[in-house]
Amino acid sequence: MHMHPTSEEDSILEGDASLMARQLMTRLKPQGWPIPLDRFPIGTVLVGGAVRDGLLNRLPEHPDLDMVVPADALGQVRKLAQEFGGACVVLDRDRDMARLVLGRWTIDLAKQEGDDLTADLLRRDYRINAIALTLTTEPKLLDPSGGIADLRAQRISAIQERNLLDDPLRLLRALRLAAELSMTIDDATVEMIARHRHHLPKVAPERIQAELLKLVQANNADQAISLLNALQLIEPWSSAQPQRTLNTSVLTNEEQHVALPLARLTQLLSDQGVKDLKFSRKQIQRCLRLRSWWTRDQQQSAEALNERERLKLHQELEADLPAFTLAWPMERQKEWLKHWRDREDKLFHPSAPLDGRTLQAELGLRPGPRLGKLIDHLCLERAFGRIRNRDDAIQCARAWINKPL
Repeated sequence: MHMHPTSEEDSILEGDASLMARQLMTRLKPQGWPIPLDRFPIGTVLVGGAVRDGLLNRLPEHPDLDMVVPADALGQVRKLAQEFGGACVVLDRDRDMARLVLGRWTIDLAKQEGDDLTADLLRRDYRINAIALTLTTEPKLLDPSGGIADLRAQRISAIQERNLLDDPLRLLRALRLAAELSMTIDDATVEMIARHRHHLPKVAPERIQAELLKLVQANNADQAISLLNALQLIEPWSSAQPQRTLNTSVLTNEEQHVALPLARLTQLLSDQGVKDLKFSRKQIQRCLRLRSWWTRDQQQSAEALNERERLKLHQELEADLPAFTLAWPMERQKEWLKHWRDREDKLFHPSAPLDGRTLQAELGLRPGPRLGKLIDHLCLERAFGRIRNRDDAIQCARAWINKPL
């Protein structure tokens, strides 16, 4: 349940409120925002992730800006989109929420809920997300629930239990935040999540998918996933297979960035789960192929496959081979990654030595299934070193088309 604290430097969390507000505004660099501050309506405040991440000194180059305005959020976004050439996206017409998209920036405006800003903030999910910054000459931090204290304690606490039920995705968001921020979810909040986990299937699958994609990419994902499984929070979509220990010690940072999220997602969700949660066709294919080859490798070591099956493995898993090796002993993993990192290795990076157009011109073949089978044959021969150059390929192709059917 306990997560490691963040390693971010230059914390401003220990200063007084006025100093923190000024330092936060400096970090946010509003002079670089696509909309000048004076173009937002009087009374606009910045809330949510940008405030939290600014206090933790983990702001990205283009932070998502979530703002609360006194009234007419949709009208304000439409006006700003027209004035500055952006796109207006309606997020929730009934609750008066809209998004302004300007290049790499997204700015969400929402009408204040409740009688005042304090009431609005107390309707949010977690204390660390319920801190507001006024966008005034003398900025002020508003923190009615104790979010700054939670940031100092590296803790995620729900504001009120009923707030989580207002949008059950918030149950999963706690785990995602814990993974991203390396924070602890407090015991009372964990109990709330466990108590109401059956509400999560009410959420649109695309929203659950988006949270899970962020979670599996986070630095502290493995501990968050362990808690996720213990809580059975995503049980309707989860895989029944046991979790593997993933060895990343021989992977580069770049390789880990691609391999780990895929491996985590494949272990976390069943084949039907990735389909039901509306992942992209490519993501579904990657997960299904990886799980299939993991299962086959447990039944029969990949080294023992016949040539055609071994070629199929590398064709299907070429870009994702590091993910395939994550559960292997280190020496075996090293050996395969050594070959995979060699872009000239014809087995680990298979391709045909001649394309269909060349074969048609050289051998007088017509397009069709037979040409496709020949290309597959040439790819196999090249992968296992029996074709070294173009002449070898032509000779091999002639021998193949001249052999008796």
